[in-house]
Amino acid sequence: EIIVAEFHKKIKEAFEVFDHESNNTVDVREIGTIIRSLGCCPTEGELHDLIAEVEEEEPTGYIRFEKFLPVMTEMLLERRYRPIPEDVLLRAFEVLDSAKRGFLTKDELIKYMTEEGAPHSEMAALENLPRKGPLGKTM
Repeated sequence: EIIVAEFHKKIKEAFEVFDHESNNTVDVREIGTIIRSLGCCPTEGELHDLIAEVEEEEPTGYIRFEKFLPVMTEMLLERRYRPIPEDVLLRAFEVLDSAKRGFLTKDELIKYMTEEGAPHSEMAALENLPRKGPLGKTM
């Protein structure tokens, strides 16, 4: 029960960041960001299914906190959509970095994110890119 209360607190805090009207709703497009901020990493397909689960019968473009809370709590309790371990990510990066430079260019990263595996749209890929590069230079 203490764990559930702690999860509820974290979920509420993450949700409130995007509840710009302070009316316990967020734009449906922010749900993926909220879920990922809580340490869950569903695929785009899984995210689509999750959104369908918490949307109203007649979609409004907004998700209500009271519908989101139980679904997100269950996700955290069941440890669903855990992120990939760092060593696995490093090995994957090394495969993509065939030139052994220690980095990927923006174009390479966009190509991999939009054409390989579970593809993202180019807009989603760009949203996931860091805003700063090495040495804090804006990209």
